[in-house]
Parts: sequence; structure tokens; C-alpha cells
Amino acid sequence: MQSRLRLAGHGVQPLLLMFPLGFFWMAFVFDLATLLGAPALVGTLAYWNLVAGLFGGVLATAVVGFDAFTATEAAGARIGFLSLLLDVGVLIVFAVLTLMRVRGADRVADPGLLLLEGAGLVVAAFGAWFGGRFADPRAPIAEPAVTTRSAGLPLSE
Repeated sequence: MQSRLRLAGHGVQPLLLMFPLGFFWMAFVFDLATLLGAPALVGTLAYWNLVAGLFGGVLATAVVGFDAFTATEAAGARIGFLSLLLDVGVLIVFAVLTLMRVRGADRVADPGLLLLEGAGLVVAAFGAWFGGRFADPRAPIAEPAVTTRSAGLPLSE
């Protein structure tokens, strides 16, 4: 099964997924820099990167949802819905991180939030790898393999 939403023959989901991953990664880097002594403005930039990543993540998750709901094969639907659950879970983690930072004046993260942000990045990276199965035409779920034995023809040696 391949992604139904394609642009120039390539799946749209990996393209859209790279933007939120980039924003979340930059937020982590900015937060780490703030904890290591950078000005509070860098922590504010991290907060706005989280907000931008959430908007991009919602769009990417909508595309994953479309692929999951329009899957025709059981294996493709299963992988689509697991990918959708991973993406929604990542969005929930980063939304909680964003909401917890709203109460601060400079919106700077503390070390506990930075650890949660790192854990969210690990899950997001795994979700991106797992969801990439829709984009790869050589993936095991892309097309069912037809062997000569399953087609009723004798095997040639």
C-alpha cells in the first residue's frame, strides 16, 4: 500500500512530517542552549518553534489519517492506524509541553520539560520511521509479492 496523497509520484506525508520534526528538534536545541546559559529570548524562540511544529504536525497527522482511513488492505490499514496513533501521541506530548510553558514569563523550559521534550523527539523519530512505510514503494506492504508458486506456476530452477 502506498500513500494515496502523492505529489510528483512521491508521498506527501514524509514531506509534511519533516517540518514539525525540524521545529521540534530546533525547540529542543534552543531549550538546551537556554539551560546552558543562553539568553531567555532563545527559550522564547523554542516556545514558538513548538507552536509552529504543532500546526505542521496537525496537517501531517491529517494526511496520515487520510491514508489510514482509505487503506484497502488489512496490513496497510493496521500500519496506517498505528502510525496515526504514534503521531497523535507525539502531538499530545508537545501540546502539553507548550501549555506548561505558557505560564512562565519568558516561556523557558526547566530541565524536567527538556527531558520530556527529548523523549517526545525519540517517539517522533520512531513514528516518522514507522510512517515512512507508506512512502517507500519497496516496503513489504507496498504491493503483495507474487511468486510463481502462489500463481499456480511451477518453480523454475
